[in-house]
Amino acid sequence: MKEHKILIITYYWPPSGGSGVQRWLKFVKYLPQFGIKPYVFTPANPSFDVKDESLKKDVPEEAEVIHFPIWEPYQVFFKISSIFGGSGKSTPTHLVSGKKRSRFQKFSTWVRGNLIIPDPRVFWVKPAVSFLNDFIRDNEISTIITTGPPHSIHLIGLRLKKKAPHIKWVADFRDPWSEWGLLDSLMVGKLARMGHRALEKKVLTAADVVTTITPFYVRRFEALSGRKVELLTNGYDEDDFKTLAIQKTDKFVIRHVGIVNEKCNPRPSMLALKNLMNENEKLSALVHVDFVGEVHPDFKRFVTEDETLRRITTFTPPVPHKDLIKLYNTSSLLLLILTGYKDAAGYMPGKLFEYIATGLPVLGVGPNEGDAAKLMRQAGVGEMVEGGNSVEIQQKLSFYFDRWCGQGIDAKNNQLNKIYSRRMITERLAEILIILKQ
Repeated sequence: MKEHKILIITYYWPPSGGSGVQRWLKFVKYLPQFGIKPYVFTPANPSFDVKDESLKKDVPEEAEVIHFPIWEPYQVFFKISSIFGGSGKSTPTHLVSGKKRSRFQKFSTWVRGNLIIPDPRVFWVKPAVSFLNDFIRDNEISTIITTGPPHSIHLIGLRLKKKAPHIKWVADFRDPWSEWGLLDSLMVGKLARMGHRALEKKVLTAADVVTTITPFYVRRFEALSGRKVELLTNGYDEDDFKTLAIQKTDKFVIRHVGIVNEKCNPRPSMLALKNLMNENEKLSALVHVDFVGEVHPDFKRFVTEDETLRRITTFTPPVPHKDLIKLYNTSSLLLLILTGYKDAAGYMPGKLFEYIATGLPVLGVGPNEGDAAKLMRQAGVGEMVEGGNSVEIQQKLSFYFDRWCGQGIDAKNNQLNKIYSRRMITERLAEILIILKQ
């Protein structure tokens, strides 16, 4: 039987850390178990914010990784920024972070949003296509997969498909494209938005299969394309949770894992907690809040300038993914914040699946009828509370604290864990790829 070879084109790959790398790293880890040999094409010198060397252990021996040079305009912006008194920090988020942007930040953000479409990684498209056209032929690869963001990666697939129509192409969307909330932060104007929509339409039309991560995104991409879109959710890796051993500590630890960016707004939750502390001396003495990961400076300032919140809050820098289990082991309540995101009803972050895998209670703050809320109810781990409902947030916090005081940690092991394991989701992907090849 001829070997089934696929090529995955992705910007994020170890040692890149954070949520963007997890999805296709885990797919690649398990695809060989279903008779599929993965090749991975990724930049040799990418610009990313979080680094995690520990993720390299998940790359299987069967996978062949091709690192290909990329040129990005960020370094030019950073050098000019330093001349004009900027920080000179070399991560893309520093160009758009903060409410009080410098003139150069505003200018560079406008350029990024309106003149470089769909994103600054677009300069990789032409050289990547030139290299991959021969590589695909020489290695007899039958299927290519592009995953975005960055959505310029899909343009590589679009050009390869045009050059070799017999190649099967899967376009995977981890976030929206023309309807992405990030476009608002980038000050994208009318003409640029038209450019995004035009490119998006070409990709959605030309790809043999389109996949995305939440039911809401499935509906939106189907509405934009007039075609069927496959749902492949994120999940959790059972191997990562072998050392899970939840234990009760002497503090009621509320832990939020993941990025708190300029859109994510935990302020309502923190203010509700502060009000509850004023009413409950025991809670005030025992509660501790820990934000793990990159935290936007505006929110960090909000916390540190409040004497009460400063006393109970810590900010833990990003940790290797393998070390997250140690933090889950000492958590009492996990916090999910969707308040502030555009179309938050359709946001179902990867960390929610890991939250569910811990069995710990989860307090979600965001749309109570969205995809995340439905998943939480289905798993029985908690409920989503609307961000503006401070009274209900306080009630939930009080409920989970009283339960912790009375019976300690009540970690549940439910059947959803199996359904959303990375291996099970990879099996569904493998079925799609096998049918596509026939």
